[in-house]
Amino acid sequence: MSFWTWLKGEAPGPITPNDNGPADYHPGDPIGIEFEGFDTSPEIRSLPFPVASPWNGYPGSWATPDWVSSTGINKLVDAAWACVDLNASVMSSMPVYRLRDGRIIEPTTWMANPDDTIYTSWQEFAKQLYWDFMVAGETFILPMATGADGYPLKFRVVPPWLINVELRGGRREYKLGGEDVSSEILHIRYMSTTTDAHGHGPLEVAGARMTAIGLLQRYTNNLAETGGVPLYWLGVERRLNQSEARDLLAQWIESRAEHIGQPAIVSGGAELRQAQSMNAHDMALLELSQFNESRIAVLLGVPPFLVALPGAGGLTYSNVSSLFDFHDRSSLRPKANMAMSALGGWALPRGQTVEANRDDYTRPDFNDRCAGYKILFDIGAITTEEIRAMERFYGAPAAVALTGGTD
Repeated sequence: MSFWTWLKGEAPGPITPNDNGPADYHPGDPIGIEFEGFDTSPEIRSLPFPVASPWNGYPGSWATPDWVSSTGINKLVDAAWACVDLNASVMSSMPVYRLRDGRIIEPTTWMANPDDTIYTSWQEFAKQLYWDFMVAGETFILPMATGADGYPLKFRVVPPWLINVELRGGRREYKLGGEDVSSEILHIRYMSTTTDAHGHGPLEVAGARMTAIGLLQRYTNNLAETGGVPLYWLGVERRLNQSEARDLLAQWIESRAEHIGQPAIVSGGAELRQAQSMNAHDMALLELSQFNESRIAVLLGVPPFLVALPGAGGLTYSNVSSLFDFHDRSSLRPKANMAMSALGGWALPRGQTVEANRDDYTRPDFNDRCAGYKILFDIGAITTEEIRAMERFYGAPAAVALTGGTD
């Protein structure tokens, strides 16, 4: 059966046996996945995507594809992970609300949870959406169920590596496990062109920096594993043959690995001669690492200070507040607007939109809010009841949806 059939929880059809090989040879489903005792219950449909594994008779010398690594998640250095996680966590915590003609109306059920068979909340779904959006440069969403009006009632994020997208006749064609899903899928692209079927994210241009950071991290780890010894050589007064030199070097490396941080003992006329003076700061090439990590943070739209990277000494409270505001205005709002605009155009009827409430991240303190409320109240723009609702003293459904509060 195909990935799409499995994803929607439909029972598999009959599988044509493979005629190759002996009668007891079972190479698996030639289309995609072999299911035994298939169950269409929600619990089964909510299982994670299948992982590639060898079948009966699979040659032991063949490797299975590493699908998780192919998404880029396992390739992120820690600085990139921190930035993506910060952006995705903040944006996924923004409550969403539905509008018609600029007025808030009752939210749809998927605004609380797009698919309760696999997600615990809107936040879990949204974090997956934004994570793929920034790391892979594109997010794919497929409906699990549709209403009588043809609009989705339930949907979920599909990992980009499962979707094959190509340009045909100037239009994008999407396939999932060999099945055409072009009429159903939502494809949100971080950056796109009319001549490229895929979206592209900020980390693509950071490939060289990601590689450099990874190499520096491995270099530092290797120094720590071998005792953190800087560049040096072992000098011996007499001439050593090749075998003696190898043995001396092997014994030294083994000793340093087993006794990290302990004093070294050199005997037999050998002398340790240091090539240059290097401290831990120099050995880690700290400035180079921090510069590359800061550039990755900037590419992801995160001020380096927010992920504990240096370069922001002497900041005052006002400066820090401005950094959060800058992060919100220059990075989070455009990303959230782009994603929610695409989602609303796909999941809601014409004339309706979905927006994310971005106010909480840079919410002013209570005294500033009160001053703003007073100005709006004095000109008749808001009422006392609306102020109480926005401050979550209690709330009408629309206000609760807007602020993310609870009734």
